[in-house]
Amino acid sequence: MMDQLSERELRVLQAVVQTYIETAEPAGSQTIARRFGLGVSPATIRSTMSELEDKGYLFHPHTSAGRIPTDRAYRVYVNEIMRLAPPSDEARHALHEHLLGARSAVDEVLRRAAQVLGVLTQELGVAVAPALDEMVLERLELVSVSSERLLLVFNLRSGLVRTIFVEVPARVGPATVQDVSRVLNERLSGHTLQQIRATLPERLRDAAADGGRELLNIFLAEGEEIFSGEQDTVVLGSAQMLADQPEFASNARMRDLLRLTEGRDLLKQALASRRQTGLSITIGAENPDARLTGFTLVTASYEAGDLKGVIGVMGPTRMPYDKIIGLVEHTSRLVEDLLE
Repeated sequence: MMDQLSERELRVLQAVVQTYIETAEPAGSQTIARRFGLGVSPATIRSTMSELEDKGYLFHPHTSAGRIPTDRAYRVYVNEIMRLAPPSDEARHALHEHLLGARSAVDEVLRRAAQVLGVLTQELGVAVAPALDEMVLERLELVSVSSERLLLVFNLRSGLVRTIFVEVPARVGPATVQDVSRVLNERLSGHTLQQIRATLPERLRDAAADGGRELLNIFLAEGEEIFSGEQDTVVLGSAQMLADQPEFASNARMRDLLRLTEGRDLLKQALASRRQTGLSITIGAENPDARLTGFTLVTASYEAGDLKGVIGVMGPTRMPYDKIIGLVEHTSRLVEDLLE
């Protein structure tokens, strides 16, 4: 349970949190008095800060420094103090323009959403793709992009599109690609991705495709991956935004960040449970895994028909929550509109 803080304590706490968010420097009583006009002396502010430290809301990074907010302070700030700032017209325009070109390709919508959220918030954009297992394949298009690579375009019922690349034997001619495409559509269209994975060997066992047997064998061998429902796939924006922040100046913190973004399993676990939760904010030690205690996750779930996923940002606990929350919620609504 949170302590019942006085009006003065709340105002001083707000000033310390806002100062630290803006400057990444510990806040001292003189700075607070000068910047916020609280109507009390620096000595009174210093005394109030000491009380807040005793209650676990502030701490000294070292003896002579000002104070830094704790996770507990950020929670009080988010729940009781801050006022949400709606996205600016410029941010709304940037989101709309960046996402509009993605149309209904799920992976492209999420990749762009995570990317632009990261740029606008200066945090790491994150997203969880919806599970597509129950979506019906209406048509599969095979497009040669090089002599050894095909682009597979899955046209799913309700207008959704998913794309993946598949490595193929060299010198697969256009006629062979067209022939294999015809066979795949005859045998697989009208079934869910889950049904296709479960029955692919028997559906393609006696399939005839002039010169395309080798290509069909690739679909047989890699069917589990090719026709995956993308359960809980994590999509990330650029980690460069976080790498430039002072919290990651040390090699140890940078290594922690790289482990999170390269492995992704931890983020997958942290994000997958948020499909049903609407807006979710976990700050520092509130994260169930100790490896995330230095981070805040701000996410909003999105839902379009049977599709459910998560979009948001991850960053240090020092972040402008009032602006980021509005941007995340607005982006989740845009994603819903594009996927419907």
